[in-house]
Amino acid sequence: MEEKIIKTEYSEVMQKSYIDYAMSVIIARALPDARDGLKPVQRRVLYDMHELGIKYDKPYRKSARIVGDTMGKYHPHGDSSIYEALVVMTQDFKKGLPLVDGHGNFGNIEGDGAAAMRYTEARLERITQEAFLSDLDKDVVDFIPNFDETEKEPGVLPAKFPNLLVNGSEGIAVGMATSIPPHNLGEVTDAVKAYMLDESITAKGLMKYIKGPDFPTGGIVTNKDDLLEIYETGTGKIKIRGKVEIEKGKAGRTNVVISEIPYTMIGANISKFLMDVAALSESKKTQDVVDISNQSSKEGIRIVIELKKDADVDNFVNMLYKKTRLEDTFGVNMLAIANGRPEVMGIKEIIKHNVDFQFQVAKRKYTTLLAREREKKEIQEGLIKACNVIDLVIEILRGSRDRAMAKACLVEGKVEGIKFRSKESKIMAAQLCFTEKQANAILEMRLYKLIGLELEALINEHEETMANIYRYEDILDRRDSMAQVIINELDGIRRSYGKKRKTVIENVAEAVYVEKKAEEMEVMFLMDRFGYARCIDLATYERNKEAADSENRYVFSCKNTGRVCIFTNTGQLHTIKVMDIPFGKFRDKGVPIDNISNFNGEKEVVVAAASQTSLNLYRMIFVTKTSMMKVVDGGEFDVAKRTVAATKLAEDDEVISVVVLNEQKQIVLQTGEGYFLKFGVDEIPEKKKSAVGVRGMKLSSNDYVEQVYYIKSGEGQTISYKEKEIDLHKLKTAKRDGKGTKIRVS
Repeated sequence: MEEKIIKTEYSEVMQKSYIDYAMSVIIARALPDARDGLKPVQRRVLYDMHELGIKYDKPYRKSARIVGDTMGKYHPHGDSSIYEALVVMTQDFKKGLPLVDGHGNFGNIEGDGAAAMRYTEARLERITQEAFLSDLDKDVVDFIPNFDETEKEPGVLPAKFPNLLVNGSEGIAVGMATSIPPHNLGEVTDAVKAYMLDESITAKGLMKYIKGPDFPTGGIVTNKDDLLEIYETGTGKIKIRGKVEIEKGKAGRTNVVISEIPYTMIGANISKFLMDVAALSESKKTQDVVDISNQSSKEGIRIVIELKKDADVDNFVNMLYKKTRLEDTFGVNMLAIANGRPEVMGIKEIIKHNVDFQFQVAKRKYTTLLAREREKKEIQEGLIKACNVIDLVIEILRGSRDRAMAKACLVEGKVEGIKFRSKESKIMAAQLCFTEKQANAILEMRLYKLIGLELEALINEHEETMANIYRYEDILDRRDSMAQVIINELDGIRRSYGKKRKTVIENVAEAVYVEKKAEEMEVMFLMDRFGYARCIDLATYERNKEAADSENRYVFSCKNTGRVCIFTNTGQLHTIKVMDIPFGKFRDKGVPIDNISNFNGEKEVVVAAASQTSLNLYRMIFVTKTSMMKVVDGGEFDVAKRTVAATKLAEDDEVISVVVLNEQKQIVLQTGEGYFLKFGVDEIPEKKKSAVGVRGMKLSSNDYVEQVYYIKSGEGQTISYKEKEIDLHKLKTAKRDGKGTKIRVS
C-alpha cells in the first residue's frame, strides 16, 4: 500500500480536536437534556436498572452490579463517576424527588461520603418506573447504538414531567456550566397544565404556580422580586438563608437554633459554618457565644448556639447572616441541551420543550397502541367468526393432510385435497376468506375457547378493543384529547408524589449587623523569634518586662483598635488589625504572624513598626543589603490595603532594617567583611516610598550590609562582634558614602 502523507497546519488540527472534545463533554457528559432533565450517565444507570429488572417492587441489588453493568454496556468511563451519579440520585437532601431507592450508607447532609459500592444496594423508585421507564416498550423514543454497537440504549427517557425543573441540575462542561435549582413537583405540574391550556402564558403567569425554587433543605429565599427576571432569562442569583428559631436555654440563657440550612451549605460547609462561628468568638467579633453544638440527626438539622444572658440576639443572628454561609447565594444558569445544542432557557422554554416532547411521546405511544389494538381486533373478529362456523372449521381440520392445506382453505377457500362430509360443507368452505393472522389464530385456538363463558369473554374483549381503538383514534386525531391525556397523567403524578413546599419565598430586608466597637485601650505587641505574635495588657507587661524584652524580637505598644505594620525583607508592608491578634496571658503562645497576614514567601519579618494610626506622626529609616537608605514620611504607609509595596528595591537587594526615626543621632553600618561606618542620621535624605534611596556606604564587590545600629545622644552602646566588644561611641565619625573602618579580630 502506498504511503500517503497529509500536510496540515498544527493549530487547525488542535482547534478541531479541541472543539470535538468540548462538544463531546457538553453533549455527552456534563449537561442534562431539556426533555428528561437527565445527564447521559444518569439516564444509562436508570435504563440499566430497568433492564436488570431492579424495579421498585423487587429486591435491592448491589450497587457494584449496577455500576459494572452500566460501565460494560453503556458508559465506558470510570466506575467512580457512575457510582457518584447513582449516589446523588438517592439523596433526598440533594434531589427534590430521588429517582433511586438506596439501601445502606449513601452519605449524609453533613458531607460524609457514601460507603463503597460493594456494600450498598439500590433499586428504582416507583416514580422512576412509572414516569420515566414504563412506556419504553411502546416505541416512544429512539434507541441508539451503544459505544461498541453491541447494545441499544434510549437516546432520552420518556419523562412525564419536567424533571429538569423538579430535580434541578449542576454540571461543569468546557467553557460553560449549568446550575438549575430544584422546584416543587406539584407546582411544576400545575404550571405545565397552565401552559398546555394557554401557550401564550408568560413567565410571570407561570409564577402564579411556580412560586420559586423549593430546596430539599428548606430555608428562605430572600429576594422574591428578583425571581421574575431570573425565570425570564434563565440566569441570576438567588439569595437563600437558613431558618433560625429562638429558644429559651438553661439559666436564663438564649439558644439560637438553626433548623434549616441554605442548599449551598450541604456537605462540608456545615462543619465550616461551625468553625466560622467559633472563629468569630475567638477573634472577639462576638463575645456572646457560650457553646456551639451540632445536634442534627435523621429527623433533621439542629445546630444550637447558646448565648449569654444579656446578648443582643437579633444583632447576633444578623452577624451570622453577614459573616457566615447561613445566608448565601445560589447562582442560577439554566443551561441544558435542547435540539442537540446547549441553550440557556427560562422556565417557559424549559416547560415548552418538555410539553412538545410529551406530545411526541404520546403520539408515538398511541400510534403503537392503536396498531396493537387493530391487530387484536383482527384476530378477535376471526375467532368470533370461526366460532360461528366451528363445525365447518373442525371438518376442514379433520379433512386436511397438513397445516398448510388447512390454512390455504381458511384464507383462500382452496378445498382441493380436503375430505368433506357433504357437498354443502365443501361449498361453504370455498367461500371462507380469513386473513393470515386470523387463520393462524384459528389453527392455534384451544378447544376450551368453545365454552360458552369463554366465547362471551371473547365478545366482551372485542368490544373493549373497539372502545380502545375509538379512544386511541380520537387521541391521535384531536390535540385537545391528547392534551387531556397528558394532563390526567400529570394529575396522577401530583396526587401520588406531590409534597408540601419546604422553602419559603419572600422579600427580606438585608441583614444589618452593627459591630460593637471595642473599648479603646493601650496594649503591648509581642512577637518571638519564631514569628508567633500576641498582645497583652500594659500591667502584665510591666510585671514581666525583663522576660518580655529578652524573649521577644519585637515589643512595642499600640492601640487595640489600630493596626500593626510589618515590613519584610522583600520591601512589602503588611498591615494587621490588632483585633486579629490573640489577646491573652503573658505565657500564651500566640499565633504565627503569617496566619493572620498576607505573607507569601518572604523569608522573615524585618521589623514591626508602631500602630498604623500613629505612623503619620513619624518618619521611617530604610536600609537595604546594598547600603541603599532613605527616610520616608510615615503618612505614606497610612493605606487601606492589607499589603502594599513599602520601598523600591534594586535586583538582588533586600531590606535589612526599618525603624521609626525618633531620637537617633547617629547610625552605624556593619558589613559582612567587618567594615564599620558611623555618620549622622541627618545625612540621610527624605524620599518617597517609591524611591530607591541613596548609597550609605561604599562596598566591595562581594560585601554587603549585615547589621545596622543607631546611637542616641548621651547613651553608651557596646556591641559584640566575633567575640570582641566594640564601643560604638569610640568609632570615628565619618561622612555618608565612605568605605568605613575595618575592625581587626585576632
